[in-house]
Amino acid sequence: MERARKLANRAILKRLLSSSKQQPLYKSSSRCLSSLSPSVVQCGSNVVSKVHSFNSRNPVQFVGTRSISVEALKPSDTFPRRHNSATPEEQAKMAEFVGYNSLDALIDATVPKSIRIDKMEFPIFDEGLTEAQMIQHMQDLASKNKVFKSYIGMGYYNTFVPPVILRNIMENPGWYTQYTPYQAEISQGRLESLLNFQTLITDLTGLPMSNASLLDEGTAAAEAMAMCNNILKGKKKTFVIASNCHPQTIDICQTRADGFDLKVVVSDIKDIDYKSGDVCGVLVQYPGTEGEILDYGEFIKNAHANGVKVVMASDLLALTMLKPPGELGADIVVGSAQRFGVPMGYGGPHAAFLATSQEYKRMMPGRIIGVSVDSSGKPALRMAMQTREQHIRRDKATSNICTAQALLANMAAMFAVYHGPEGLKTIAQRVHGLAGTFAAGLKKLGTVEVQGLPFFDTVKVKCGDVKAIADAAYKNGINLRIVDNNTITVSFDETTTLEDVDKLFEVFAGGKPVTFTASSLAPEVENLIPAGLVRESPFLTHSIFNSYHTEHELLRYIQKLQSKDLSLCHSMIPLGSCTMKLNATTEMMPVTWPAFADLHPFAPTEQAAGFQEMFKNLGDLLCTVTGFDSFSLQPNAGAAGEYAGLMVIRAYHMSRGDHHRNVCIIPVSAHGTNPASAAMCGMKIVAVGTDSKGNINIEELRKAAEANKENLAALMVTYPSTHGVYEEGIDEICKIIHDNGGQVYMDGANMNAQVGLTSPGFIGADVCHLNLHKTFCIPHGGGGPGMGPIGVKKHLAPFLPSHPVVPTGGIPAPDQSQPLGTISAAPWGSALILPISYTYIAMMGSKGLTDASKIAILNANYMAKRLEKHYPVLFRGVNGTVAHEFIIDLRGFKNTAGIEPEDVAKRLMDYGFHGPTMSWPVPGTLMIEPTESESKAELDRYCDALISIREEIAMIEKGKADIHNNVLKSAPHPPSLLMADVWSKPYSREYAAYPAPWLKTAKFWPTTGRVDNVYGDRNLICTLLPVSQMAEPPLLEMQGLYTCLMPPHLHLLVVHKHSLCSSAYVIHVYS
Repeated sequence: MERARKLANRAILKRLLSSSKQQPLYKSSSRCLSSLSPSVVQCGSNVVSKVHSFNSRNPVQFVGTRSISVEALKPSDTFPRRHNSATPEEQAKMAEFVGYNSLDALIDATVPKSIRIDKMEFPIFDEGLTEAQMIQHMQDLASKNKVFKSYIGMGYYNTFVPPVILRNIMENPGWYTQYTPYQAEISQGRLESLLNFQTLITDLTGLPMSNASLLDEGTAAAEAMAMCNNILKGKKKTFVIASNCHPQTIDICQTRADGFDLKVVVSDIKDIDYKSGDVCGVLVQYPGTEGEILDYGEFIKNAHANGVKVVMASDLLALTMLKPPGELGADIVVGSAQRFGVPMGYGGPHAAFLATSQEYKRMMPGRIIGVSVDSSGKPALRMAMQTREQHIRRDKATSNICTAQALLANMAAMFAVYHGPEGLKTIAQRVHGLAGTFAAGLKKLGTVEVQGLPFFDTVKVKCGDVKAIADAAYKNGINLRIVDNNTITVSFDETTTLEDVDKLFEVFAGGKPVTFTASSLAPEVENLIPAGLVRESPFLTHSIFNSYHTEHELLRYIQKLQSKDLSLCHSMIPLGSCTMKLNATTEMMPVTWPAFADLHPFAPTEQAAGFQEMFKNLGDLLCTVTGFDSFSLQPNAGAAGEYAGLMVIRAYHMSRGDHHRNVCIIPVSAHGTNPASAAMCGMKIVAVGTDSKGNINIEELRKAAEANKENLAALMVTYPSTHGVYEEGIDEICKIIHDNGGQVYMDGANMNAQVGLTSPGFIGADVCHLNLHKTFCIPHGGGGPGMGPIGVKKHLAPFLPSHPVVPTGGIPAPDQSQPLGTISAAPWGSALILPISYTYIAMMGSKGLTDASKIAILNANYMAKRLEKHYPVLFRGVNGTVAHEFIIDLRGFKNTAGIEPEDVAKRLMDYGFHGPTMSWPVPGTLMIEPTESESKAELDRYCDALISIREEIAMIEKGKADIHNNVLKSAPHPPSLLMADVWSKPYSREYAAYPAPWLKTAKFWPTTGRVDNVYGDRNLICTLLPVSQMAEPPLLEMQGLYTCLMPPHLHLLVVHKHSLCSSAYVIHVYS
């Protein structure tokens, strides 16, 4: 036995050492093994130079062997094999299953040869960093950032992010990996949290309707400006902005106004008049950008008397102490929820908001969460009034907004839940008190002049020597806002301490001894808010905001909501055109590091050297990926990128004197954001159709381009197409547009099928936006954040957006600059999430990224092949393959079984899956995009589920299942339905709950039955109503109630207990 053991060991060692030389293990298909040499793995830290060699005469004789390969000793924590899920063996088998002898053969048959690039090579990180190397690199970058104590304000403030929220929401893939909650039955948790956010906004602003977040305060103000224009049906073409608004807000509105043909007038508040009769709206800041609190009561009355709508940009923390804008008479209120527990992050992402009256609800931009009922009549939440949005109304939509800031809105909502109304008032009173103490100290010092207007958190100071004070502040690690040569403002926040105020006294003393402290002054300081502007109305009286004030309670509430939502933690989410791929932990880690998270966006750029180096590197990498010459990182969503790109094209034509070029050709299959964005730029839209194979009809396109030759501005095109195919004629399409004087805008939504294989620049596009939250791994956050940077060719680079506070422009910078204006409130958009895409690209390297594109294509073709016998695959390329996504046709089932895409999507929930994209771009279909991060096993499970559902449809077609009462029409089946005392379905409970064998080991349960969308829009309920506002005495015992409009002719109230919150009820009103 011993001799046999030795012989076996010798043979094993010889084979392993040989394989380490010839086939290093890092190429192994197993992702469970180290990429170190097997000999090293076997022998630990001891280097084996000789091994036993088999010799029948002398079994213990030693002989020399080959040395261990260098490759085997390289770091083992390489990233591509962790991100790209298919192993080499699986890739070969899947390609063979599809009909090709290798993955490369499949790619050659799929991507047109005319647009293939030879190879993508990066100027840096070409081979990719390991995860450990990446973390070290990011730490090095972080160390180059200098986080000064910020008193800059201007809409951005330091805040304490409660650790329970940081760890359990911001750092939790159970919250950040979901998509927008289109499938309400498996999204009830974040829908409830977003409803809490809407309630927070409506309570604090004093207006009854709020959306579930916008991109930032500046763009929210621009959306409000557009609302004013729409409310008056475009009859008045002037919008007035008070000079006390933040400068970035003013610039964004001026940029946006061009597309609406609006004239923007910026004026001091006292000089505003409406004599022209042409003013549709006016924007004011409350408190002002320099801190002043004004009573706008009479101002608003005067505006209304002249038929002018009033928009007020406000501060949520201030509104816990100030009279709400709604009570002052404001029509629309906008602002940012950043200081409610969301890091500054060098500019974002942050959740903005927009609140208004019920009268203007259908003109509001963005997502709105409402209450409806499910199939059992129980209350359930959903996204309301979607008919306003771009995916349905296209160029007639209220806005092009698609991505919002759901994750950040959830954080802000939880901040309010955690602190409650009293906790928020305590924070506000403390901030106000610190500002008042500072002002009192400056008056006592006598070295500067404190401006006399009342303030909340920002003190305006007139100085004789601004430079000396700024220099002294800098030496003490302090950033102040330098308004002009004589003015400084100092903004306080919840992180400011008494010791910080003492340090400020020293800075402003100019070398004069300070004989007092903030502590000694504080008892003398009184509330500085005028009596007429002190808030008297209660807010956040609902029990949700008064129940979870200990960490344990909030932790359990967060977990309770999380458990209701399906995320990538549970299973694949193959939404077509959404690219739901892995959001790796290493990519996410730097986002919460203080050196990145705590920087003010207007801090001097030399204090953000780490960020600036990352921006430069990222710009260079994205230029290589796309074939463009320069990038702007400012657009903070895909739709914002579309708008920015088209505005660049518009500016280019203007610079050449071609003011008349305003026609944009858009295929009918385009994303809804495309026509909505073009409309925002003031362009006239010409639609072109597609042929039977899903390709743009080139002859129709040619005729449209030639017919509009003198006025053609641009073509908007997605590649691969939204039908999931690589169009062979894409280069010809680009040439047609260029020959007729237009520019080609490429929508980067499907970039996941281009990286390393082709590029927009190589194909012939002039500008393209990238969805970093799709192709480059920023998580979707349940409906945001996102990023939409734009890349351009050299001739367009001068027109890339800049910023009024911190000038930006293109990366790399063009030779000259003629910026189109400002797109987002922060200079580099949502800078805090750029490290995610940066780390992804740097760890993958050029080959890893190219492989990701190939595997995404492989996975889609594998699924299409498995499903083709069961569902028609609607479109294919010339060689019968699909791109990275594909469409299955369900239209025939409506006639044969009464089944529609929604029924299949809801039944998939019973299998533990999120449905594909429904009825887009072709009604009656499902579009599936698996991404490269999904394993073959997961792909097979999803295919098995769809095949099983097809068999269920067949049962209806054969008459073995009722066409109206069947397992699809009744899906999904939540536990409340399955455990009901009465079961009236013609199929068993077990079959409803466990249609596949794998579900019995682990299953995600939908928490509600199918939600009634029609009922929800007909009975619009969008906020929580506090107890004090309940009119009916019998209802006073209830702790909460959802509001609804109650016209005078409706009088019968029916109360239902809210299934999501034990202390909440829903009123149904009947005439």
